[in-house]
Amino acid sequence: MSQKNKQTRTTKQRNGGWFYVNISLRVLHSLFLVAISLLILGGSLALGIGAGYFAYLVEDTAAPSKDELAKELTDVTETSQLAYSDGSKIATIRSDLMRTSVNSDEISDYLKKAIIATEDEYFNVHNGVVPKAVVRALLSEATGFGGSGGSTLTQQLVKQQILTSETTFKRKANEILLAMEVEKFFSKDEIVTMYLNISPFGRNNKGQNIAGVQEAAQGIFGVNAADLSLPQAAFIAGLPQSPIVYSPYTNTGEIKENLSAGLERKDYVLFSMYRNHDITKEEYEEAINYDLKQDFKQQQAIEQTDQSFLYYTVLNEAKDIIAQQLAKDDEVSDEEYAKDETYQKYLELAQQKLVNGGYTVTSTIDKGIYNAMQDAVDKYGYMLDNWGDATIEVGNVMMDNATGKILGFVGGRDYSENQFNHAFDAQRQAGSSIKPMLVYGPAIEQGLIGSESMVSDYAAKWRTGENAGETIANATNTGTNTFMSIRESLEVSSNIAATNIFQDLWGAEGDHFYSYTNYLSKMNYPEDNSWAYESAPLGVTDVTVATQTNGFQTLANHGVYEEGYIIESIKDNDGEVLYQHESNPVQVYSEATASIMNDMMRSVIDEQKTSSFKSIISGLDYNLGNADWVGKTGSTNDYSDSWLVVSTPSITISSWAGRDDNKGTDNTAGTRTANYMAYLINRIYQTNQDVFGVDQTFKLSSDVKKVEVSKATGTLPGGSVTVDKTSISNPSSKVTSYWATGGPSTVSFDFGIGGSDANYSNYWKKIAPKTTKTTTTTTPTNTNSNSSTTEKKEDDEDADKEETNDNENNND
Repeated sequence: MSQKNKQTRTTKQRNGGWFYVNISLRVLHSLFLVAISLLILGGSLALGIGAGYFAYLVEDTAAPSKDELAKELTDVTETSQLAYSDGSKIATIRSDLMRTSVNSDEISDYLKKAIIATEDEYFNVHNGVVPKAVVRALLSEATGFGGSGGSTLTQQLVKQQILTSETTFKRKANEILLAMEVEKFFSKDEIVTMYLNISPFGRNNKGQNIAGVQEAAQGIFGVNAADLSLPQAAFIAGLPQSPIVYSPYTNTGEIKENLSAGLERKDYVLFSMYRNHDITKEEYEEAINYDLKQDFKQQQAIEQTDQSFLYYTVLNEAKDIIAQQLAKDDEVSDEEYAKDETYQKYLELAQQKLVNGGYTVTSTIDKGIYNAMQDAVDKYGYMLDNWGDATIEVGNVMMDNATGKILGFVGGRDYSENQFNHAFDAQRQAGSSIKPMLVYGPAIEQGLIGSESMVSDYAAKWRTGENAGETIANATNTGTNTFMSIRESLEVSSNIAATNIFQDLWGAEGDHFYSYTNYLSKMNYPEDNSWAYESAPLGVTDVTVATQTNGFQTLANHGVYEEGYIIESIKDNDGEVLYQHESNPVQVYSEATASIMNDMMRSVIDEQKTSSFKSIISGLDYNLGNADWVGKTGSTNDYSDSWLVVSTPSITISSWAGRDDNKGTDNTAGTRTANYMAYLINRIYQTNQDVFGVDQTFKLSSDVKKVEVSKATGTLPGGSVTVDKTSISNPSSKVTSYWATGGPSTVSFDFGIGGSDANYSNYWKKIAPKTTKTTTTTTPTNTNSNSSTTEKKEDDEDADKEETNDNENNND
């Protein structure tokens, strides 16, 4: 073969090889292009399907507004507390979770950086989600392999506050959507602050579950969230991943024997901060080498004093207030709200809000006064016990006259032994302590009597009811067979006298008692028909110590009723006022009537024959004894209830004592109550000498009518009457009588309140001067009578009969 042919053949062989290579490359290129096209088409299809699927999953999720998001993201269970009047803490409202929210500037920057570096390193650059995490979630859902993982802080916030903890992709899709909405409306700092306020952080040194960084900082290290050191902040930032595992405390508040899990987690957080350039190498090394164990708070018991009369009284009152507000917001009618089912429903809602709402309930309770009262009942409560008897329980309430604020109270002798609140919940017969508000005040207000008008204390009988025809009894007798002044009848607490006055009030207004419908009801006494019975002046109807205190407060406050209250305000965690007490004064009695009543009740305390209150309290402290004390005692059948309510111009303080089984005690019950009250008041005075207003005095109102009257008859001086043909002059000895309205009449045969003709005849003969003038008149003169009379047809034999036996109606 020629050389030329050889070259030609070689060239063809080479060209053929390149040809096939070239063809192969072109084919591969085409296949690659096809593959890319298919991949793009497949990816687009997958993306479209994924997007469609995502849209399907979130189609029923409406995009919330900023306000709606803000409410849901910050609607957390926060620790609420009860406070004294000065703002100091009474107790934390008990909850399964302790939480207190704080503002951004109250959280350490170390802590913010630590939580970001550990939980979401891309937090400051993403828009709520990290794309690769979304893809991972899609693949996980499509293939069933792997986990969703990679949730941002924003997503975690949304999951905890808005969504459930279910693991479906629908929830995940909604989480992504809402996270992006959160990022649109809120700054990064706002988001991390919300996250730190809602996240769980394990337990505190009392073993309580805690949430929010403030509770974590306080409960673990005893500092505020703003004051955390770098290692402390790193430790707390590591807790949310597994709060109970990493917590340094057991469920009893003891420090765990093995703290390695939490401390290793702390070191990981510090490294993450260093890697993220949040701290320097020197800060990192110093924090790593710091012995954090020394900073953990030691175990502390939950304050047992939280469960006390004070805790439950303030809490229950706050619940009532919130329940009423909730019902009002729902436009529930008063009639519907009064139904037990409805009331209990709103009471439960109020409980939830108070437990979880981060509220501060500020009470009217003065811390010093309240503690002094508890100290007094602990030290001097034994004075109430009579020898060999069961424990005598007690209830006390101290109220500011001008405002109705309850400054302090005693719920009972020992809460650990008896949790029944005798100051606010016990309903007991009022005895004669009701007489100033029910009988004497209304009678003076209506011009029926003046302070020195005369009233019968002759033996008398009930006119109506089951006991009609039976003898009315005083505490120690069935009548002293004389007429006595209104002032004296209040001093000795005559049941007969009070009933006579009450019967005249009844007659003046028809077939009902004027005082029941127009006076007690204005002071929120129970609207019970028993007040309309003839026996009401004996105090047979049940009242609480708080209610009775409020009645005397009205008289001490110039006749103005200020409803007693124990809650001053309720505020949320932002300081917004949810409730503020507002005064609603009611002028129940005129100022003149109130001042006359105080003047007469001063006589009760100064001249009280059956108690030693004034002498004991004067012996304990001279200045306190010289305060202008006014008030009234009261007791019931067999001395099962013993009352003493006293006022100064500044305060009113009350005491009830008795047995829970309602059994009687003995006739020294009044003295025991007086002794106890003197020591109780003295103990308060040692704590707060200003509250009693010892330099103030009750003064008669300028419109009180001061009229000179005959001391024997309470009528205007001069004149005479004829009794059994004998003319008897009105005794000349005079006394000043105080009238709110109206005034005394001229002398007449039946000059007083109550009593029969025989009673008056008997009395005139006893007070007749030695020199009398005989006349031919054979019938008694009855002109110018200033009252109606009762049982005037009794014979002289009945009128003169002395009776000393006790009757079953022997309430004092």
